[in-house]
Amino acid sequence: HPDIEEFITVKQDFSKILGANLSVCVSDKFMQAVKQDKDWQLIFPVTDHPAYDQEWDGDIQAWQAKGYPVKVYRTIPARKLWDLIAESAWKSAEPGVVFLDRTNKLNNTWYFEKNICTNPCGEQPLPAWGVCNLSSINLAALVDSKGEFDFDLLKQLVGVGIRFLDNAIDLEQYLYPEIREQQLKERRTGLGTTGLADALIKMRVTYGSPESLVLIEKIYRTIRDQAYRTSVELARERGPFPAFEADKYLQGEFIKQLDDDLKQGIKRYGIRNALLLTQAPTGKISLLAGVSSGIEPVFSYSYKQTDRLGTRVVYHPLYKQWIDQHGEDNLPEYFVVADDLTPEEHIRVQALIQKYTDSSISKTVNAPRTHTVEDVKKLYQLAYETGCKGVSYMREGSRQGTLERQDKKSASEPSDKPADSQSEVSGSVFVRPVKVSGATYKIKTPVGTAFITVNRDQVGNPIEVFINIGRAGSDIQAMAEALGRLISKSLKMDGQLTAEQKAMVIIDQFLGIGGRQAVGFGKQRVHSLPDAIAKALSMDLGLLEWGAETQVAAVSGNGKSGLSNGASQAKQDLFGMQQSQGSGQLTLSVNADRLSRAGDLCPECGNASMIYEEGCVKCYSCGFSRC
Repeated sequence: HPDIEEFITVKQDFSKILGANLSVCVSDKFMQAVKQDKDWQLIFPVTDHPAYDQEWDGDIQAWQAKGYPVKVYRTIPARKLWDLIAESAWKSAEPGVVFLDRTNKLNNTWYFEKNICTNPCGEQPLPAWGVCNLSSINLAALVDSKGEFDFDLLKQLVGVGIRFLDNAIDLEQYLYPEIREQQLKERRTGLGTTGLADALIKMRVTYGSPESLVLIEKIYRTIRDQAYRTSVELARERGPFPAFEADKYLQGEFIKQLDDDLKQGIKRYGIRNALLLTQAPTGKISLLAGVSSGIEPVFSYSYKQTDRLGTRVVYHPLYKQWIDQHGEDNLPEYFVVADDLTPEEHIRVQALIQKYTDSSISKTVNAPRTHTVEDVKKLYQLAYETGCKGVSYMREGSRQGTLERQDKKSASEPSDKPADSQSEVSGSVFVRPVKVSGATYKIKTPVGTAFITVNRDQVGNPIEVFINIGRAGSDIQAMAEALGRLISKSLKMDGQLTAEQKAMVIIDQFLGIGGRQAVGFGKQRVHSLPDAIAKALSMDLGLLEWGAETQVAAVSGNGKSGLSNGASQAKQDLFGMQQSQGSGQLTLSVNADRLSRAGDLCPECGNASMIYEEGCVKCYSCGFSRC
């Protein structure tokens, strides 16, 4: 693609393309060009060709196969492009690489469709409109207290898993008819595993060692064989997937590796699901189960985790259990973490599991800071030569992630902040939950009655403020919207302060700001819209009690208010001092009652005394008018 160099390097700027992992689809032809040091053309269809609008679908090989013309934008050495991929991965951990030709050559559905992409984490190569149901078996739960792995129970779980996922295909409510049609045609499933590293620890086997490879091969061969055996049985009961053609399906490169009895069963009964197995990352699933993620080694035995719910220190359960019983010294050698393995050991585990997985794998190859660009190139080449369908790479320190290792001191010392005291995530990127709870405060101000909503996240931190006042399209509403956006952005930005501490700073800055007029008396005296916002935030934090005239117009969720344990008395004292200074001498505005109903800011005198009447606006303070 003519823009491939920009695509490869774009993630070196961490402010671009947030929340997406990028990979380059690499062909066998390109890998051969790299090996032979040949040139590589950057091409795209001729866009004014009569067939372009109707037939161009992104497949350059199909376009050329029809004899349609392409434009050569540049010709560069293939190795230069390969070097750029490796250098960018070294700098920013992206792009990963997907060997797309290999996924198609090993694809069980090679005879009726072509994989054109993968799902977001790369473990599921897919055709147009393709989808896959994913589920995972917790391998750690299959190891008993003696360190013995229960292979009979594994077979039972695989059988249940395949039937479960096949049922899900029929029960699913599909977003688009094209997705439904595609999935019912091939009935693709993706049974995988989680907790592999924990299972090895419980068996006292070092991840990546020769001994572990023997066990890993036995586990994943058992999963493959039992999954295909179950799908053949399902085909006997319910029929094969509609696009099944026995002679062609049995010619598939992956199917050729099956035992003869399985191939005979497929020939006789067919198979219910075109593809069956996937190794997904299982990030949140593994957290729920309390085990290591997917097929990954343990990242770290104590780490700081940051997500949309905040920042916390997490201890690996098996590690915590060991040190509680034996202390931190003399940790057995089988307690390895991702960085204890060489990148080559990562690749060999991935390649071995790929051998028994008909779809693909989500796995990260961790590398030390000392890794070089040349090392990355060798690693990507090794992944290709050992049969991987793709590879993702992360050099320590190349970018900040959601997990950050703790050294022994920081892991053992308690934090001075509550574990859920922050809603921010690393890199100043905040992911808003679908549903948040909050309260709306109705407060009279010199420029009209304001409805100020303060929303909180799942752990009770203030995250956003919305302000409605005056008519839609009025100047005062425009300024109110701008204030709300700025406050919300400030609450969500990354930093050393918690969200409540940031709210305290906003209160400190806004409280007592006054204009020419004020409304209310005593503690309910409001000098301006910013002053009202400060008071609404103060009430939401439990710092201020309001009189009966101030109403909470709407409350959802638990309506929780009040400072967390981390809020100090000193901050409350600061608020009280500001409140005292803000009360000042009692003055009244002659137009306060009218302005609380409909006033906007006058461009002539600046007072909030401009009223919309009879198709015109006119100021009741200075007489300015405009129709």
